[in-house]
Amino acid sequence: MRGIETAQDRNQARITTGLKVASGKDNAAYFAISETLKGDSGMNKALKESLTLTRNAISVGRLATQSILEMTGELGEKLMLAQSQYDMDPDFDGTTIQADIDAILKRISGTVAQASFNGTSFVDGHGNQHWDSTDGLATGLNPDTSRWTSSRDYDIRADQDDAGYDPALDPDVVQVAVGVSRKGGDIEVSSLPIKKADLLSIEEELQWLDVTKDFQLDKVAIKGGKVFRAGDDRIAFYIDLVEQARGMLIEEAASLGQAEKSIERQQSFLTELTDIQDAGVGRLVDADMEEEAARMQALQVQQQLASQSLSIANQAPQNILSLFR
Repeated sequence: MRGIETAQDRNQARITTGLKVASGKDNAAYFAISETLKGDSGMNKALKESLTLTRNAISVGRLATQSILEMTGELGEKLMLAQSQYDMDPDFDGTTIQADIDAILKRISGTVAQASFNGTSFVDGHGNQHWDSTDGLATGLNPDTSRWTSSRDYDIRADQDDAGYDPALDPDVVQVAVGVSRKGGDIEVSSLPIKKADLLSIEEELQWLDVTKDFQLDKVAIKGGKVFRAGDDRIAFYIDLVEQARGMLIEEAASLGQAEKSIERQQSFLTELTDIQDAGVGRLVDADMEEEAARMQALQVQQQLASQSLSIANQAPQNILSLFR
């Protein structure tokens, strides 16, 4: 009877908790393995949630980049209109066209400023352009200097075109954790390097656009090695400048899109991985409720039979005593 009661208690605990291995005393090996798998599954789930925030920030940056790309198309149209008007009338007043350009530039600035998610921006990179004659964009230079003084801080290490470029030293490269792996007792984190877009450089560069003014007499503009001075065709310079900016925006949008897609695929993998890990834990420690229910019924029958056996055994002495009456 005591053995049956012990088995019933153990069976009842399995039914109540749903676990056949609830502690180390039930099965030390299975318990240790299941706890390790639970830890790995928890880390992967937390990582997947963190990647959601990162993916959203990248998605906002990509959307902003594509929006600015459309706006630069509008800038190109305004510049071509100004060019045609000046060709027909050198004394044309471009104030109205410039007002439209200024409105577009304000929209670009607002888009760059708003391109963040939960305080994280992937379009505020610094250092992608060095503002010299090899950058592809225009650079304002004083005649006695070799570099235009920008309001932003540039780092020579951050240009991928430099021979000594090192991604690990690039302040614009964000190492995004995308996975964890266990080797023995050590945990290793794998990362995906994602380079921020440098929309700030493009925004600052586009502030040059002014179809109502000539280049300043004391400054020159250099683009791709070509020098532009006061009296040169500034509209042609601006049109070429916008085209260079559009090329950069296309590259930045493509890069952010690739990063966004990579994170989406990693999230899908983490979802499947955690499902497998959770299923593995279940196979190790979860109780088979149908089996446990059948075992409980069997134990109840055994208990009834044991009670009846004891009752019969107790009646035998009473029958013997009755013979002496």
